[in-house]
Amino acid sequence: MEKGKTIRIALAGNPNSGKTSIFNRITGAHQKVGNWPGVTVEKKTGFTNFKGHRLEVVDLPGTYSLTAYSLEERIARRYIIEEKPDVVINVIDAGNLARNLYLTTQLLEMGADVVLDLNMWDEVCKSGADLDLEKLEELLGTPVALTVGHRGEGVDSLLNMVVELVENQSDRHRHVPITYGSHLEHVVKALATLIEKDSSVSNHYPPRWLAVKLLEGDEEIEKIFSEDNSANAELKGAVEAACEHIHKTTGSDPERVISENRYGYIDGALREVIREKPRDRMELSRQIDLVLTNRLLGYPIFLVLMWLLFQLTFSLGAYPMNWIETGVEWLAGLGTTAIPPGLVHELVVDGVIGGVGSVIVFLPNIMILFLGVAFLEDTGYMARAAFITDRIMHFMGLHGKSFIPMLMGFGCSVPAIMTTRTLESRKDRVLTTLLIPLMSCSARLPVYILFAGVFFADTAGNVIFLIYLAGIVVAFLVGRL
Repeated sequence: MEKGKTIRIALAGNPNSGKTSIFNRITGAHQKVGNWPGVTVEKKTGFTNFKGHRLEVVDLPGTYSLTAYSLEERIARRYIIEEKPDVVINVIDAGNLARNLYLTTQLLEMGADVVLDLNMWDEVCKSGADLDLEKLEELLGTPVALTVGHRGEGVDSLLNMVVELVENQSDRHRHVPITYGSHLEHVVKALATLIEKDSSVSNHYPPRWLAVKLLEGDEEIEKIFSEDNSANAELKGAVEAACEHIHKTTGSDPERVISENRYGYIDGALREVIREKPRDRMELSRQIDLVLTNRLLGYPIFLVLMWLLFQLTFSLGAYPMNWIETGVEWLAGLGTTAIPPGLVHELVVDGVIGGVGSVIVFLPNIMILFLGVAFLEDTGYMARAAFITDRIMHFMGLHGKSFIPMLMGFGCSVPAIMTTRTLESRKDRVLTTLLIPLMSCSARLPVYILFAGVFFADTAGNVIFLIYLAGIVVAFLVGRL
């Protein structure tokens, strides 16, 4: 590539992989924000100059895969396939390689020129893990960069790899196909051969990737072959026969088999790459996960934690409440002494001091509750709660992902409803949006605290817990209608 030419880069990665930190480090303040065509998902594009090249960087929506279930997945996939960026920087959380590399395998199948960015590398070093990076490059066929996005470490090295790849100077890049084992590999090859016969399709999409997508039952890919002709009829028959063969030989549907083989490929690669296991801290984390997400123990633990949260809110909050009440009474007495009876006295003592005091007295309870919720979120328990409630969500006709917006509804309904746009189906989005207002948001909490404290002083924590629980039960019943 000639100097001065624009290199188009797409940033792809899982949510919370540090992708946006890398984007900000590369582009600085030279960004423009808009929406992807036809949707309300935000689109960020940034520009910078590096080694005589102008870099145009697009921050794709965070996604765990490219199976086109969610809106974000469809946007990311369409951009890579249709816009064909020069390089895809796959930003992954280096501390969660097994989960993050699933997206990597799909990018490689799409034929994209990938540079793998192991972000948050400092956390890997702290964990005690030791990775053979050269072996990882060899197995995946991609250059591998190490970065610490929030500090900007390794970003220049990452961009160097991008430029080398575009200028065809990198000897670390080649396409390594993901193999799917004896039950599947010959089927994928046979379908890819059929697809290659249609040059109008194979010139735009990698045939092997299309074959895998057809086996997965990808509706968007099936539309490509929807035209009624003999070639498509032959391909459709071959796909149906292949799916039937896979189901008979494995006892499972092709999509599950493909997913299991991808994870098997990743697991095998990591066995060769990880030379030393992380310290016992990770083993302890897994053991705690097994308890918190246990099918039998998970639900009672969730309810007990929520009950404890409300009990602590009132038992601990009682002390500062008494202090504030004493302070308000003292201030009111001071006002009564200093201000003679009359309109000003009523305004200041009864209106300002009495009115503000009656509200501010509940501030400790609100602060303790919010701190407790923030603690549960930061420790990762809320994510585990979403996992264990997946089955309950299915009883309501919803996906487990709907639990996150509904949980956010306890904080504020507005961002919770906005979050529903990440759900996969329109039915899930509409139903979740209708159920979120049944969750007791934080704006209602001061009212609950006020009335529970006045009318149920000794059991206020239990009363508020039951109010929240009642909202959940009503939402469950409405969802079943």
